[in-house]
Amino acid sequence: MVASMAFPTLFDALKLHFKARGLTYADAAKALGISEATVKRIFSHRDCSLARFAALCDLVQVEIGELARSLPKPKRLLDRLSRQQEEAITADDKLFLVAVCALNQMDVDTMLANYRLERTECLRLLLRLEEIGVLEVHPGERIRLTVSRTFAWLPNGPIMRYVAARAADYFDHPFAAPGESMRIIGVRVSPAAAVGLVARLEQIAREYSDQHAADSLLPIGLRPAWSVCLAVRRWEPPEFRALLRDGAAAEPA
Repeated sequence: MVASMAFPTLFDALKLHFKARGLTYADAAKALGISEATVKRIFSHRDCSLARFAALCDLVQVEIGELARSLPKPKRLLDRLSRQQEEAITADDKLFLVAVCALNQMDVDTMLANYRLERTECLRLLLRLEEIGVLEVHPGERIRLTVSRTFAWLPNGPIMRYVAARAADYFDHPFAAPGESMRIIGVRVSPAAAVGLVARLEQIAREYSDQHAADSLLPIGLRPAWSVCLAVRRWEPPEFRALLRDGAAAEPA
């Protein structure tokens, strides 16, 4: 057992790492396959098995030994990158690939096993991402993200434009397999109702992000890559707009 009297500061430091990454007891419970009440007891009693403590450390990307030497730096966790940072990432397809792999909490060996990358090349790209500010590379090829759980790409920024340019590839798909779905629903609602609906979609996005964190300890083979596209805008097909009468609403609902 991790003795509560011998290592109280380790639990305090681990708790700070959880706070810095925006993770909750519920996230830890999902990741470890235990109840939220058990996680609360672990932190309140400052006592659990070494294996369980190590799993909690893995969730926040920190080693046990490192907890004793340093505290997290919440101010460095980013919710957004700058336009210049995103431009630097999209300038190199392999750099973007490694960035996405890191954001998906893949280690170097997993990246090499799944993509045509050489180890020296992969490490060079990771160091470039460290220069950009997306992550930190620690001894032993360990990767620690410097972005928060609520991290998002810039609206209409370089990353989103990169993805939008490949929209045909994304939508040229039946969306019929288990876990897949695509629905386009044309509605006419008040602006206030639309804002409320968007808030609910944002909650769905957070739930996917929470599940991503909860499943981060699973082997890569058990968590294939998924992509969630949530989009809301005032729009109707151009063929419909061409049929609008003069004086009708200038903006389609």
